[in-house]
Amino acid sequence: MTATVQRLDAHAPSLEPMLRLVAGDMDHVNAVIVDRMRSDIPLIPELAGHLIAGGGKRMRPMLTLASARLLGYEGARHHVLAAAVEFIHTATLLHDDVVDGSDLRRGKRTANIIWGNPASVLVGDFLFSRSFELMVEAESLKVLRILSNASAVIAEGEVNQLTAARRIDLPEERYLDIIDAKTAALFAAACRIAAVVAERPEADEAALDAYGRNLGIAFQLVDDAIDYVSDAGTMGKDAGDDFREGKMTLPVILALARGDETDRKFWKDAVEGRRASDADFAHAIDLVRKTRAVDDTLARARHYGQRAIDAIAGFPASKAKDAMVEAVAFAVARAY
Repeated sequence: MTATVQRLDAHAPSLEPMLRLVAGDMDHVNAVIVDRMRSDIPLIPELAGHLIAGGGKRMRPMLTLASARLLGYEGARHHVLAAAVEFIHTATLLHDDVVDGSDLRRGKRTANIIWGNPASVLVGDFLFSRSFELMVEAESLKVLRILSNASAVIAEGEVNQLTAARRIDLPEERYLDIIDAKTAALFAAACRIAAVVAERPEADEAALDAYGRNLGIAFQLVDDAIDYVSDAGTMGKDAGDDFREGKMTLPVILALARGDETDRKFWKDAVEGRRASDADFAHAIDLVRKTRAVDDTLARARHYGQRAIDAIAGFPASKAKDAMVEAVAFAVARAY
């Protein structure tokens, strides 16, 4: 973990190195995205474009492109696959916002608030379908298996999270299973498919899978921490959304375990929906800070970040490798 901490202390990490690395490839990916969002039904490109063009960093497709660069791949099949990854991600966001009843996404009103839940769900289904068309065009059964499995795992993770909502007895192990499925699975698949199209050995596939998976876990841990330490302008969503939705994220699990009887009563009432005011959220912030639950959640994120860096340590030095290490540092540093 020391190497990551040193990197965070040395300078403000940025995605800029990765953005520069894959800029040319992203032009091709964006062209695929725009082309495949087209439909004779005007609502489909209008609604999908609202989210896809809504200021997201497109980190997942960039990871596909950067991983291909790391391996020295010189073909073009990764362009359609990176677009497929982005469509999968966007479809899950559309569905998530409906399930969560979210009002903001990336600082903008969510599609379900503007166009309604039925339209958001159906356009999400359209994007999933487009993603599978793109997978087929890559002409690799192994890629199709990896991305289709990731899609199924993401759905399982979301259902697992749904059934765990407002459950004060959620164990940390199940929480980690949820974020591994709903977030890390697509990070892992996005990286791994680059090794498949580059026809690299299984060891390289496994290394990139481990890089993406650990980065994804770190990314989600930071997201769950900043719900209690940031604001809507910084987060791009309403501060306290997780709290009001009764989600048992790691900061809550740790604060609950470390609190006294009064604190545990507060958390039980909050998770079960009986304490959801602004004053209650302010009290929750005090509790996660007092118990160092946020600090320890971020320390755990740095741990997984270091595991991601270690996973690609065996690849030769390159601009791609540097950019991928920097991306890990960026993902962790978002909370500071």
